[in-house]
Amino acid sequence: MEDEIINKVANSVLEVFDLEDYYQSGIRTQIDISQWLYEGFLLKEKDFREALKNHDWSQYLNHYVAINCATDAIIPAWASILVTVCVTPFAKKVVSGNFNDLETALYEETLPNIDYTIYQDKPVILKGCSKKPVPESAYIIAVQNLQKVAKSIMYGEACSAVPLFKKRKVV
Repeated sequence: MEDEIINKVANSVLEVFDLEDYYQSGIRTQIDISQWLYEGFLLKEKDFREALKNHDWSQYLNHYVAINCATDAIIPAWASILVTVCVTPFAKKVVSGNFNDLETALYEETLPNIDYTIYQDKPVILKGCSKKPVPESAYIIAVQNLQKVAKSIMYGEACSAVPLFKKRKVV
């Protein structure tokens, strides 16, 4: 008689908190200011303003946009602000920085609005592997919120979780 294989993970009381579930779908675009700089480094205000005026901003309709400068150019703060003014009527969200900064901003909007009480006094696994870009900062935000309610928190997968937190028993 063969022993039946039992999936102990599926039958456990562990709750999985998967940050991919809170990933905001949509097109991500990075706008590089250096494309409008003379030789990628020098901002000539008149030329810069003219280039922005002639740019097709509608191509960013409903995009999540990160604005940065790929070169080591020293640009005035108003330059990225002016790009923001131009793209804002079309974009869903605009941030200063790279794609990681954009993902961080999106998770910073979403994660504080989750009802974490469903994890009250339960062991939770903060799922580690993801197919979507989840920045480390999202895990930091999530664990801070989970720590307020969860009995324990582990990171990774159920088969190889790393313990992070265990609520102290009150005597």
